[in-house]
Amino acid sequence: MKITCTRCENSGFLNIHQLIESYEWEIAAEDDCYESPEPILNWMKQHPESDLQVCDCCGNGEVWYGVRGEHYNEEDPHGPDGPYAYNGGLCECN
Repeated sequence: MKITCTRCENSGFLNIHQLIESYEWEIAAEDDCYESPEPILNWMKQHPESDLQVCDCCGNGEVWYGVRGEHYNEEDPHGPDGPYAYNGGLCECN
């Protein structure tokens, strides 16, 4: 059963308010950042001083384990063989 990541509120990013509060959010939103994270990832590269990062609960801070903002789906299995094995098979926000 998949669950929504409560740490990033299903966005896949931490501190996304830093982008939303910037004037560049309108530009990123026009590029379908809801469907594809590429505009946000590109913004992060252009603004290394920002604290915006890939969620360290549904990813490792750089890439996602499976579907961003979700846990325990087919691409992101739980248990001792999944990406959360270090935490007893549970995601951080469980």
